[in-house]
Amino acid sequence: MPELPEVETTLRGISPTLLNRRIHKVVVRNRKLRWPIPRNLEDKLTGQKVTSMRRRGKYLLIGTDKGTAMLHLGMSGSLRILDKGTPPEKHDHVDIILQNDKIIRFNDPRRFGSLLWAGANPDTHRLLSNLGPEPLGSEFDGHHLYQAGKGRKVSIKQLIMNSNVVVGIGNIYANESLFRAGIRPTRQAGRLSKKGYAMLAGKIKRVLDEAISMGGTTLKDFHAADGKPGYFSIRLNVYGRKDEPCTKCGIKIKHLVQAQRASYYCPNCQS
Repeated sequence: MPELPEVETTLRGISPTLLNRRIHKVVVRNRKLRWPIPRNLEDKLTGQKVTSMRRRGKYLLIGTDKGTAMLHLGMSGSLRILDKGTPPEKHDHVDIILQNDKIIRFNDPRRFGSLLWAGANPDTHRLLSNLGPEPLGSEFDGHHLYQAGKGRKVSIKQLIMNSNVVVGIGNIYANESLFRAGIRPTRQAGRLSKKGYAMLAGKIKRVLDEAISMGGTTLKDFHAADGKPGYFSIRLNVYGRKDEPCTKCGIKIKHLVQAQRASYYCPNCQS
């Protein structure tokens, strides 16, 4: 699944093409995504000027004077900037055609993505209203994490992947952040000290910043809006490296499953 850095990379890739442009037409080929695309979405967007572009968690928010379209890439979704008249391919579900004859095309093979109408204030939408703070924002720090985890028996990895605690930390970057902080993914959240939480919050910010600067992790289902893959995967220390030597100490990386998600850690460097 595209994680926060991949979504942020996509946002930065498509914003120069969309922002301050007027939408000429919206073509929906398949409404049956994770949630059905609203029947009136084309009418709401056609003729509207895109006045804002931002990300909330893993949602891309396309703002107009009439309201906001809310797009989620799901498990396998991607956006492309194409020239008008480019023939659609399999799984090309939506085209946003601009008056400058450019197309923003949404492709989603597994159809776990979504395109919804969020109205004038998207932050009150049911899918966004209960989200936690952005991990790269000033509201997210060690104190926030400590308060969220205090007295809880849930694992620290599950805590930081809970979107009500903090948004956008998916499985890859949770594994990597915990490795850098020296914390095992199985550690109970309530047993981590304030100092440990401060360390973890800092590592989360650093890992995400690095991933964004390098264009997101290279995954088989994701490419940035300009067609170039991300390159952060060359720096992965633990994720997907079962039985390979730790980049710090050389001990073999261990693997386990938590809440149906793969966890990777070094038994020597993480405790």
